Amino acid sequence: MRVIATAGHVDHGKSTMVRRLTGMEPDRWAEERRRGLTIDLGFAWTRLDGEEIAFVDVPGHERFVPTMLAGAGPVPAVVFVVAADEGWMPQSAEHLAALDAFGVGHGLLVVTKADRADPAAATEAALAEIAATSLGRAPAVAVSGLTGAGFEELQGKLAELAAGLPTPDPAADVRLWLDRVFTVPGAGTVVTGTLGSGTIAVGDELALGETAVTVRGLHALGRPRERVSGVARVAVNLRGTPRNAAARGAALLRPDAWRSTEVVDVRLRNATELHREAVLHLGTAAVPVRVRPLGTDTARLTLRGPLPLRVHDSGLLRDPGARRISAGVTVLDVDPPALTRRGAASARARELDAPDPAAAWLSRRGFVREREFRAMGLSGTGERIGGWLADPARLARIRAEVPEVLAAWRRAHPVAAGMPAEQLRRRLGLPAPELLSAVLGDQDVAAGMVRAHDAGLGEQVETALAALDEQLARHPFRAPEADRLRELGLGKRELAAAVRVGRLTTIADGVVLGPDAQRRAMALLRDVEQPFTVSSARRALDSTRRVVVPLLEGLDAAGCTESLGDGTRVTI
Repeated sequence: MRVIATAGHVDHGKSTMVRRLTGMEPDRWAEERRRGLTIDLGFAWTRLDGEEIAFVDVPGHERFVPTMLAGAGPVPAVVFVVAADEGWMPQSAEHLAALDAFGVGHGLLVVTKADRADPAAATEAALAEIAATSLGRAPAVAVSGLTGAGFEELQGKLAELAAGLPTPDPAADVRLWLDRVFTVPGAGTVVTGTLGSGTIAVGDELALGETAVTVRGLHALGRPRERVSGVARVAVNLRGTPRNAAARGAALLRPDAWRSTEVVDVRLRNATELHREAVLHLGTAAVPVRVRPLGTDTARLTLRGPLPLRVHDSGLLRDPGARRISAGVTVLDVDPPALTRRGAASARARELDAPDPAAAWLSRRGFVREREFRAMGLSGTGERIGGWLADPARLARIRAEVPEVLAAWRRAHPVAAGMPAEQLRRRLGLPAPELLSAVLGDQDVAAGMVRAHDAGLGEQVETALAALDEQLARHPFRAPEADRLRELGLGKRELAAAVRVGRLTTIADGVVLGPDAQRRAMALLRDVEQPFTVSSARRALDSTRRVVVPLLEGLDAAGCTESLGDGTRVTI
């Protein structure tokens, strides 16, 4: 399906053209048909050269410009209508300015009422106006709604226009801007809109603002569907959703795929006089905003309500007081930094001129979850770490910083098992624990502690252990007494560190021997008459009961000796 909007001055024949093309009445309200004046969005469809084409017919009167913008905003192409007998008119200019501000790049000029006047002059004038906008050099056709002249050629031109439109991605994240909300007896709330891309299927779970909703049913072009892919006109029946839960300007979204924001930085296009207060039209939404210029063609918009926006979204600013379009806008950043210091606005304008906005944004943040990056409309940059994207320069700086941070920690905590991983993460400014492994290099991580391979025990502890080594070399099984350990400055933390690095073996609380104490003890005990007692073991090891009893219990537990239950043991 292709979706095309109409545009043009009031009473120039837009609805008449749609009616003759489709055989359908686009004016839905009795008042519209009575007055002969379109006041709301109309919808009709037909098939040309095997392609389904849906029309969004918009009002042309100046009082209904916001409605016109809601109809044209989500649509990729336009049929621009100018009457041959009146030519270019004020609303012609305003509608064209709106299309240009939205960035619509595909269109067709239709000069109507060719039975009333020669269409040549109106065609020439209109094409000149259109050529200066995003529509560029548009094809043109003259028709008569009264006689039907030119409609066969119009159908051919429309088929060519439809064939030239870009094909949207059916797997894109759904964002359906709502243009109608109504209730069907027995079915409940139905919302309609132009689905630009993505796919909606019956049973899908979607989000309407903060509310989770379920797709109960789908219609497109008047027929029920199981699934609809954009571009398409679609009606969505929502299960369990009250009528007042939705309105024109809201959006039906794929959950967790969009980020709603109230502050955006934008690029201005064709800006005229900007006012501090304006209305942002984007999709079908119309939101009051406060405008703060940043540079010559950039500005910050503070919205009076959140919108699900992405980088590259196009909209326009309108001055509701003067009823004119102030500028087209292209969204550059949906999560901009605060402007608090002097000169911040001009500095921000320079940042927004960066050739790669995704890289610039990631450079400012350093790290971002990939799904959040996608939700902002950014992609294709940074170093991927699990579900995160990292700025390569920030990552390189942190990797270089790790050894310095660990060295400082060791100096302050020479006998600690290492630096707590969580403390290191916070010190490095990493937003999640899973990022730590990507910056550690050859450092060890165990039991929540980070320790470099070359980590020592500090000069004071090494000196004390050297003295202890000399003592144990002379009497391997005479554990130093508590007084001796205090004299050497070896408290519980220092002893635990020495045991951890394999310099000592703990036999019991406060009782330490050399690192190979059990092996050396077994070598001596195998020469003792079997079975042996604690006393005979004490003599063989030249030790004391304070050492021998827990040493033997440790050997029992290790399966090196076996207690016979009568106070004697044998080696195994």
